[in-house]
Amino acid sequence: MRTKVFAANWKMNKTRKEAKSFLEALKKSKFEGREIIVLPSFLSLADAVKACKDTQIRIGAQNMHFADAGAFTGEVSPLMLKDIGVTHVLIGHSERRHLFKEDNALIQKKVASAISHGFHVIFCVGETLDEREQGKTRIVVREQMEALRGLKDAEQLMIAYEPVWAIGTGKTATPEQAEEVHSYIRMLIAQLFSKSAAEHIRILYGGSVTPENIAGLLAKESIDGALVGGASLDVKSFTKIAKA
Repeated sequence: MRTKVFAANWKMNKTRKEAKSFLEALKKSKFEGREIIVLPSFLSLADAVKACKDTQIRIGAQNMHFADAGAFTGEVSPLMLKDIGVTHVLIGHSERRHLFKEDNALIQKKVASAISHGFHVIFCVGETLDEREQGKTRIVVREQMEALRGLKDAEQLMIAYEPVWAIGTGKTATPEQAEEVHSYIRMLIAQLFSKSAAEHIRILYGGSVTPENIAGLLAKESIDGALVGGASLDVKSFTKIAKA
């Protein structure tokens, strides 16, 4: 059975002091049989790694440049993240794709670099409202999943399906809509890697996840957890979700 995963994506929120307070509260809870990942801002990463040492909470970065070093003003390299003890990296989030214009070619470089440096990658895919209404969900997801082609090792991968139309809007894909796409992604994993990989890689749902809707999502066979945005900013809310 695949271990359930719950990742808190704080986006551009929380000061170092607020991050520390959140993590101290989160550490008081026990999450039996669950994998917990927190994705703070870059400025809070080192503090978060230190605060969560010897706990079950893993710390990840929300983004990463593919190069080890170079003239890339404002970027953060994989070597910098390794140096402070980060274990996970979020790549391909819809906000990176749509707001910052990261295309599949760039995202492919980032994934390959992260895997080669030993990070666990949470790789995001998902369609916009226009694409869903035009019946292009599978086409878009397949194109985005192509960024994984050529990877030799899939053990460090997790996939997050995040319908763009449900992020921060209060709208959530129904459990049935989410399961349909998760099942399709699992089929694509089998094609890109192997049947065994498809059975073992965790696929998370992300898109206005709340304590109220998480149980229905987790009841579906192909949904292995959640990438939580807004609801992860409150420790009580995120704890309820991660214990669902």
